[in-house]
Amino acid sequence: MRNRSVLFIGALPPPITGQSVACKALYDDFKNKNYDVYCINLSKDSLVSGVNSFGRIFEVGRIFIKIVSHIRGKDLVYFTPAESIAGNLKDIMVYLLLFLYGKLPLTFIHMHGGEGMKHILSDKHPILEKINSFFIKKLAGVIVLGNRLVSIYEPYLSKDKINIVNNFATAESFITYTELRNKNRSYDIIRILYLSNLIESKGYNDLLDAYFLLNESYRNNLEINFAGSFESEHQKREFLKKIENISNIKYHGVVKGKEKRKLFSQSDVFCLPTYYPYEGQPISILEAYAAGCSVITTEHSGIYDIFTPEVNGLSVRKRKPVDIKDALLKLFEDKLLLRKFSIVNARTARTSYRLEHHLSQLRRIFNL
Repeated sequence: MRNRSVLFIGALPPPITGQSVACKALYDDFKNKNYDVYCINLSKDSLVSGVNSFGRIFEVGRIFIKIVSHIRGKDLVYFTPAESIAGNLKDIMVYLLLFLYGKLPLTFIHMHGGEGMKHILSDKHPILEKINSFFIKKLAGVIVLGNRLVSIYEPYLSKDKINIVNNFATAESFITYTELRNKNRSYDIIRILYLSNLIESKGYNDLLDAYFLLNESYRNNLEINFAGSFESEHQKREFLKKIENISNIKYHGVVKGKEKRKLFSQSDVFCLPTYYPYEGQPISILEAYAAGCSVITTEHSGIYDIFTPEVNGLSVRKRKPVDIKDALLKLFEDKLLLRKFSIVNARTARTSYRLEHHLSQLRRIFNL
C-alpha cells in the first residue's frame, strides 16, 4: 500500500509567528509518519499583512505554478487561508485551482486566526463573501481554534465539518515541578514578559504606557522583558528610544530555544493586551501557562476559549493602559492571587495543551 500523499499549503518559519510554529509542528508530524508531503511555503519576509510589493506578487505567482505542478495524485490538501483582503484574493485563486483539479472535496482549511475572516465573510464585502462561500461549501472540512470561531463557518458547512482543535504550548515552554514551586518566591519584584511580534495592535506600547502610569515605588519593583520582531526598523528605533535609560526594561530581540525558555521560566506575569485584527488563539499565552505565568490579556478573537478572567489571570480592555496598570497593582497587592494563577495555569497546560494532543486531534480529522 502506497503512503498517503499530501499537498501542504501553509506558512513555515521564518518569520516566527504562532501560525508558522503550528504549521511546522504539523508538517514535521506528516514527515515523521512517512507521508509523501509536498510543501508550498506561504511565509513572507515581512510581518505586514497583504500583498505589498512586486516581489510578493511574483512569489504569489510562483505559488500558483507550484500548486498546478504538484496537485495531481494528492489524497489530502492542507491549506491555511489568509485574513487580509489582499491575502484572500490570493486564496480565491488557490481555491479555484483546487476546484478545477477536483481537489476541494479533499481539502481541509485550518483557520489560525479568526477576526480577519469574520470581516471578509461579513456583509461589508458581499462579493468576497459570495465567492468564498462557493468554495468553502465544497471543502472536506475546516479547522478552527475554539468555540468562539465556529460561527464564522456555520452558514456554509454542516457542524460535522467544522472541527475545533486548540493550539498548544511548545515543548520547551513547560517548566519542571521544582521550577514551579520556586516561582513567585521573590515577592519584592514582579517580572513581566511580553513575548510576541511587536506589532502595534498586539499592545506592546500599551504595556509600556502602563509602566509609566505607575508610581515610582511600583516601577522600581517591576522588571519588564520584551521579545519578538518589529514590523519595521523605524518602529524598533522608536521603541528603543523610549526605554534607553530604563534599566529594568529590556528588549531581547527574537528569542527561541533556551533563551526563550529562560525568559518564560523567570517571569511571573505574561502580558498580551492584543487587539490584533488577525488574532486567533495565541500560542504565546499557552506557553505562558506551561511556564506557570499569570496572564494579563484582552477579550479578543478566540482568546476567551482558553482564558477565563480571575482563573488564569486578569482581563483588560483593549487600548487601555490604565487597565494594565490596575491589573499590575492588583497583583502587587495580592501575591497569593499571583501564586494561584501560576499553579492553575501550569496544571492546565499539562493536561490540555500538549503538542501530542493537538497532533492526535488533527490526525483523527484527516483520518490518518
